[in-house]
Amino acid sequence: MHKIKNVRDKLPGRLRAVAERRMRQAYHAESALKAEGLLTELAAELDKTHPAAAASLREGMAETLTILRLGVPPTLARSLRSTNPIESMIEICREHSKIVKRWRDGTMALRWCAAGMLEADHQFRRVNGHLHLPKLRDALEAHFTKNVGSESQNEGQKAA
Repeated sequence: MHKIKNVRDKLPGRLRAVAERRMRQAYHAESALKAEGLLTELAAELDKTHPAAAASLREGMAETLTILRLGVPPTLARSLRSTNPIESMIEICREHSKIVKRWRDGTMALRWCAAGMLEADHQFRRVNGHLHLPKLRDALEAHFTKNVGSESQNEGQKAA
């Protein structure tokens, strides 16, 4: 959602709706590969007339497609596409630690941050699609097992 807004903000009014529609279409594609192709195509078109928007679109493209790449079901994906929950928690932590006038060290800051998170915990609600979280965990484990395994093989080959 924020990526779409960032790209939109770098475009003139007449192109905003078109770019937003095409980005949403890409983010709802049937595969991450298809989505990446659609987004790369849009970025190439924007390169000619609006290079800042194209650069914003390319920035972090792989990360924005993680939900698609992992095959997260739509109900859970909807919840994970927004950064609002984490931003809300950060704001509550900031608000909670405003009363501190003199920070002594890093561990004190960590303790206050943890206390703020515990305070924020009271305002959390159940994530839509929470029943799919075990599938997400399995997909993440498979992804990291595959990537860590290939990295350790590469390091072994370098050492040889």
